Amino acid sequence: MANKRPKPEEIVTKLRQVEVLTGQGMPRLDAIRQIGVAEQTYYRWKKKYGGMGTDQLKELKRLQKENERLRRAVSDLTLDKLILAEAAKGNF
Repeated sequence: MANKRPKPEEIVTKLRQVEVLTGQGMPRLDAIRQIGVAEQTYYRWKKKYGGMGTDQLKELKRLQKENERLRRAVSDLTLDKLILAEAAKGNF
């Protein structure tokens, strides 16, 4: 069975769990093991999602969707422009 990748919300929750456990005096490595991820995975998640709250994560997702929509619109318009330019060359 393939490993399931956690959603960004779950990642933020696990990062907070590590912060809480280390705040209670548990060594960081033990706290990382307790949430069930490798040390390298923890640091990669921390680099990407560290300090991010759930509201910021939702805003990031919204902006990424909007960015993708705008990229598609620009590529469609660019393609239309190229098609019209080719058609104009043939008519004259």
